[in-house]
Amino acid sequence: MRTKSDRIRQAVSFELLGLALVTPFGSWLYGFPLFDIGAISVISSLVATCWNYAFNFAFDHALKHWRGTTAKTMTLRALHATAFELGLLLILLPIFSWWLGLGYVESFVVQLSFALFYLVYTFVFTWCYDRVFPDPDGRVAA
Repeated sequence: MRTKSDRIRQAVSFELLGLALVTPFGSWLYGFPLFDIGAISVISSLVATCWNYAFNFAFDHALKHWRGTTAKTMTLRALHATAFELGLLLILLPIFSWWLGLGYVESFVVQLSFALFYLVYTFVFTWCYDRVFPDPDGRVAA
């Protein structure tokens, strides 16, 4: 299992790199001012950082309980990324709606594009993170 400090390093580095990528792209794609997209991205990042820590902690405990190891196959990585993003989507929907002045349907569309970006980003980031900082409790499965 990963240590608390390792999980914090993972969550913070994930969010900082994600912000650097998604803020200019979101502003360009939707035509919102950079400040508005930047602000909602920072708010989302703070929420996502907390969610990231809690979700990964619970996911690793579930893997350890069910499989006896925290090693992840590609299928488990896809499940991990999808479940993480769906949970975050539900948490952030009312925040996006309020901050950007959008209805829930419009907010859902904007947030869905962010979620699709982060779905791929989560998969790639966690795979790379596990390679650079291996889990001391298990080998990387694939």
